Amino acid sequence: MQTNNRRPIVAGNWKMNGNLALIKQVEELFSNADISHVDVVVCPPFPYLGGFNDSNFALGGQNISHFEFGAHTGETAVSMLKEMNCQYVILGHSERRADNNESNELVADKVELALAHKLIPLFCIGEPEDIRESGQLFDFIAAQIDAVINKMGIAAFNDIVIAYEPIWAIGTGKTASPEQAQEVHAFIRQHLAKQDSNIANQCVILYGGSVKGSNAVELFSQPDVDGGLIGGASLNPEDFLSICLAAKR
Repeated sequence: MQTNNRRPIVAGNWKMNGNLALIKQVEELFSNADISHVDVVVCPPFPYLGGFNDSNFALGGQNISHFEFGAHTGETAVSMLKEMNCQYVILGHSERRADNNESNELVADKVELALAHKLIPLFCIGEPEDIRESGQLFDFIAAQIDAVINKMGIAAFNDIVIAYEPIWAIGTGKTASPEQAQEVHAFIRQHLAKQDSNIANQCVILYGGSVKGSNAVELFSQPDVDGGLIGGASLNPEDFLSICLAAKR
């Protein structure tokens, strides 16, 4: 494992899955686990945020509205996540970008709002397969990052966790090879370093694309991969714990 000052993070995105029984299973398993080497985050659907008791992991929301409050049926305000003891929020996930037409600029607005309310954004970026195959991968990734830099400046990345998710590897069973993941993570860090090398070096960059217990150690051993944003495997408590344990430096 690499040696640096970045503390690894493993976040579980339950998406529109889970139930109260799963909350109990996760809490029971993790109550006896030594996860002191990693920051663990669980992001359940909004109705379940209140179902967690005192846990040795943090909670996160899966989205926020870009409005602070008001007549916006079905939306969730950033202040509501704070009141439910969330420390993190997933923003810009590829499913939100695709299903809800969230632009780079809208995601940047949400990142700014989360930071203003002291929530840590799990800022998702990534490319579909056609972009990768067309050779536009790095320009596509850079544009997603630059929307935040243009709005808030590079200093915002002192408080942002980036999650790189190759869209072609989400829920498909495909996984970027460790080398492919490292290549993009290194580019992300180099792109940030054009603005500020110190911020680039300390920024935590997670990999999110079909991470499993069987491939987590190899993925997390890459020098610029600092943990993972975990989808399907986070719904299996034992698998999720094995991934968390794999995040040792």
